[in-house]
Formats: sequence, C-alpha cells, structure tokens
Amino acid sequence: MSIPSRKAALEMLLEAGQRNPGPWVEHSLNVAKAAEAIAKAYTKLDAEKAYILGCLHDIGRREGKTKLRHIIDGYDYLMKKGCTECARICLTHSFLLKDVEEALAENDCTDAETAFIQDFITKINYDDYDHLIQLCDGLALPSSLCIIEKRLVQNAIKKGVNELSVYKWKKELELKTYFEEQIGQSIYRLLPEFADSIYQ
Repeated sequence: MSIPSRKAALEMLLEAGQRNPGPWVEHSLNVAKAAEAIAKAYTKLDAEKAYILGCLHDIGRREGKTKLRHIIDGYDYLMKKGCTECARICLTHSFLLKDVEEALAENDCTDAETAFIQDFITKINYDDYDHLIQLCDGLALPSSLCIIEKRLVQNAIKKGVNELSVYKWKKELELKTYFEEQIGQSIYRLLPEFADSIYQ
C-alpha cells in the first residue's frame, strides 16, 4: 500500500502522539483539514488522499523532541510500512525551494542523511500533492487554521530567519495564488477558521 486508509493514518498519528505528546499532533490534524478542503474544491486532487498526506506529514515526531530530523524519521517509518507516497511528503513538505538550508530548524540529521534528503528533493518533481501539503503546513497552527502571514510571523519570532526565508515566503504565497487559480476562489473562503484567526 502506498497510502494507508484514513482510519489507519489517524491510528498512526494517535500512537505517535502517545509516544511524543505535543501540539504537533493538533497541527497535523489542521494541515489534514485544510488539505482536504482545498482538494475538494480542486477536482484534479483526491480529498481523501490529501487528508491522509496532511495527517502524516510530521509523523517522524513520534521519535521524540528532534529538530529537522523528524522528516527523515517520518520517511523511514513510513517506508517500512510501505506507505511510499506519505513517506515522500515527509521529505518534501519542508523544502519549498528544494534546499535543505532553507529550514529554520536545527539540522540534527547526520551528514549522510542530509545528503540523502538534498539528493531526494533535488531529483524529484514536486506534484500538486507536494505543493498542497507545503501550502497547508503554512496555514495550520495547533490551535486553528490561520492566514499564511500569521504563521510566517509566528515562525519567524520562534525560529528566526535566514538568507532564504524571504524567498521561501514568496514561494508559499505563489502556491496560495496557484491553488486559488485552480479552484477559482480564495482558499480562505473554504473554511471559516481562516477568517476567525484574524481576531485571535
């Protein structure tokens, strides 16, 4: 199976949250919620698949309080389960620019793991599912969905910025525009939480 059922994905997330409790679980569920809503409006995508990919994009956090290495831990975990499409998303969701250096999290991967990640994201052709989860990762706080700018500012305050940050922000805004062109409306109209987040 390249992708598990929704039930199996939620069970994996629940088990992971028990191993390593934290707001990342609620964040993952919100990414899944946003991905499903956008995919429902974009008929070329499967909403169920989008939900599952969003649900499992951070599953590597099951291994504990790690930094960047959660992406390789998630990839390894899902590859062992035969969930190759979900494993792919674990690696692609953090790298809009296809550059390991764009990540703000401390790189706690080994040199070999870092080289593998860079080689993987360089060679792969991102598809609409990769881009959708990248976008939705930037729309989801643990507490709610939110406008992109709010998430960007919160991440900048928490983690700082680097020389690639502005380019990454521009790419994320380009993804928002791309999906809005595909669905013919603002993504913020799809769920009321987007409007509510302005006042939080």
